[in-house]
Amino acid sequence: MNKVNFLLTLIGFCVCTASAQVDSDVIRLDAFKYAKKRNIIDIPRVKGLHVLKCDFHMHTVFTDGHVWPNVRVQEAWKEGLDAISFTEHVEYTPHHEDVKPGNLRSYALAKDLAAEHNILLIKGTEVTRNTPPGHFNALYITDDKNLVTDRTDNSLDEKAIQAVADQKAFIFWNHPGWKETQIPGSYEWIPFVEKMYQAKQLHGIEVVNGFGFHRKALDWALDRNLTVIGNTDIHNLIAHEYDIEQKGIHRTMTLVMAKERSTSGIREALEAGRTVAWSSKYLFGKEEHVRDLFESCVQLTPAFHEKENSKGAVTRYYELKNTSDLHFELVLKKGKGTKNVVLYPGSTQIITVPTGQRSISYDVITAYVRSDQHLTVDFQLN
Repeated sequence: MNKVNFLLTLIGFCVCTASAQVDSDVIRLDAFKYAKKRNIIDIPRVKGLHVLKCDFHMHTVFTDGHVWPNVRVQEAWKEGLDAISFTEHVEYTPHHEDVKPGNLRSYALAKDLAAEHNILLIKGTEVTRNTPPGHFNALYITDDKNLVTDRTDNSLDEKAIQAVADQKAFIFWNHPGWKETQIPGSYEWIPFVEKMYQAKQLHGIEVVNGFGFHRKALDWALDRNLTVIGNTDIHNLIAHEYDIEQKGIHRTMTLVMAKERSTSGIREALEAGRTVAWSSKYLFGKEEHVRDLFESCVQLTPAFHEKENSKGAVTRYYELKNTSDLHFELVLKKGKGTKNVVLYPGSTQIITVPTGQRSISYDVITAYVRSDQHLTVDFQLN
């Protein structure tokens, strides 16, 4: 058989094989390119706790979003999330003439698909009042009955919050500074929020919304022992807002350190405040949790080499290993040695330190433990 006949025979065999699989005249080409692929976000356990990737603020067509609820589940699965919540606006339903309103309607439609994809789906809603006081997300609500819908009447602000508080919801303040320039004084710890806080009706603050870092909100959360939250507040397709495929820019999320991978495990962790917000390459949270997260991801190996210069000074060589998909940038703070270190996801970098030095300290400039303070880490040297 010559080469031409062999090639034609091989092509015919492939076509017949493909036709037998699809039982039609249509052959699907390039199947590997279009196959489903889940992006696994690799973060090791922190002191034995699961690090769950969560987005607690998103919208669908049932309020002012642009997608069907099942799309949100598919996005979450593809992007490696563990848990999501649809938080539809109570007071704002611009598509009500085309889509039957209901704050939990998106949950009802997506719960089966979420279960099939091992995505934890938490019931939630967004209490959308005028700013100030602004918007509040309520997680773990039980139903969408008796929620206050008139946001033009400011006298109903307290009743709107009380309606979700009565359901024992976990409530956090959304994007506190989103209208700072349009409404002077709105980005303050206002009396309404203080009253919620004193009544134990405020449990967390959305420190990061999309790509927006609300600096004062981080300090409020730290000073009042409120849970630090980071979400997308997504309305459009995730792929439209985040260039995940081309640049690897992951969606904003809350890293929840939970005792178990379940909705109840997430609630326990939220109430205990064991969270870190993650957006772009930056981390935000209480120092103890950011430190625990860093130490679970980054290890310094023992010195593996020594080199003496012409003046008799000896330099030791170490490896810093990042075993996670997080990004850390370090700047020397105390001691002598390598001044700047960038630990890309899953990478190892070499640092050098003069022999005889017992420790070296760095500021992790991609990790915020206050609005104006980075995490400081100390490495003990052998």
